[in-house]
Amino acid sequence: MQLISDRTSGAIHEIFGRDKALIGMIHCPPFPGAPRYRGETMDTIVDACLRDAERLVAGGLHGLVVENHGDIPFSKPDDIGPETAACLGVVTDRIRRAFGVPLGINVLANAPLPALAAAVAGGALFIRVNQWANAYVANEGFMEGRAAEAMRYRSLLRAEHVRIFADSHVKHGSHAIVADRSIPELTRDLAFFDADCIIATGQRTGDSATIAEIEEIGGATHLPLLVGSGVTEANVVEILKRTNGVIVASSLKKGGVWWNPVDPERVARFVAAAREGLDG
Repeated sequence: MQLISDRTSGAIHEIFGRDKALIGMIHCPPFPGAPRYRGETMDTIVDACLRDAERLVAGGLHGLVVENHGDIPFSKPDDIGPETAACLGVVTDRIRRAFGVPLGINVLANAPLPALAAAVAGGALFIRVNQWANAYVANEGFMEGRAAEAMRYRSLLRAEHVRIFADSHVKHGSHAIVADRSIPELTRDLAFFDADCIIATGQRTGDSATIAEIEEIGGATHLPLLVGSGVTEANVVEILKRTNGVIVASSLKKGGVWWNPVDPERVARFVAAAREGLDG
């Protein structure tokens, strides 16, 4: 079994300048053109995202992921349309200019071209590809075509520097398209898509990877490993001792709900609790 002490940090060190990183999520309100758009101006949307970013950065997080959360149903062939992609690029750019921390964007696995374009436009350094395993198995031929298309356009978009952080869902909710993935299937997909990091996560149900599952995934690949769901101040040290970092969202929000504002007190407690794991 390979644990963090036996593996190189690769993309994590390249992006964050450290071997382990605390990464926060910016859940953007629905953008114009999205099914759930509520009529807010872009200034209002950007201001909400900047407030969350300020609280996360001031609290000591090392980077952020900007997420277009739930705007397009998973069953659609494209996760992000042109308007949403443009808005995502604008918000990411504004956060980058304001805070200068490493940024990523979060998209579904079936939208590589809009994701690359939004990442380049916003100055993001990585893409968190969500629902990775589900999308690949449900649309195997479609996904292979999309991945090949994205690889062809990487140089034209000048996106060779954008790293891929691929989710591996070890547990699935009731709406999931496929059953739990086997380790050989996950590692095959990571190799095919040339991923730079792997994220052990649940699937929209509050589930999270167990320590045993985290260690199993970490031992099956040479890639840097992060955990992307179920991370709290109570378990962050145990997780960080086995991984290259964590991506935290709802546990840092008021009331623990992702669409609420970031709670600075929760961030402060989380970062204080995480220090032992970062130094260990």
